[in-house]
Amino acid sequence: MYQRYVLSHSDAMKIIEVIKAKLEKEGKGAAVTVCDEHGELIAFVRTDGCRLNSITISMNKAFTASREQKASKAVGDSSREKAWPLTNFGDPRYTGWGGGVPIFHDGVCIGAVGVSGLPEEEDMVLAQLGVDALGS
Repeated sequence: MYQRYVLSHSDAMKIIEVIKAKLEKEGKGAAVTVCDEHGELIAFVRTDGCRLNSITISMNKAFTASREQKASKAVGDSSREKAWPLTNFGDPRYTGWGGGVPIFHDGVCIGAVGVSGLPEEEDMVLAQLGVDALGS
């Protein structure tokens, strides 16, 4: 038997609120996803001005970061460098765009944050802001 940590709905909403506040302060729209350690949805928000396609992309970024336990951009970079198509992972939700960041607690991946709707660099900064809000 072992002890396992999981993200709570309260944790997920804290992440969402921090990112949402930053987006609203800057007058920007994006989709923000928080998922569990399996890459499955816990919480989501699409702020005003966010394009529809960003919804699925945000979820896929969080899924990828959680499943691979590394940033979605790192997964994409590795895929391109090694000529290893993301389709080889066997799930169409894998993406190599930046904006998905895993959440670790005591060295174990317990979920991830995905942000989409802005330039890739901004998505990555916002996703990291959400992870940092937990202070794990």
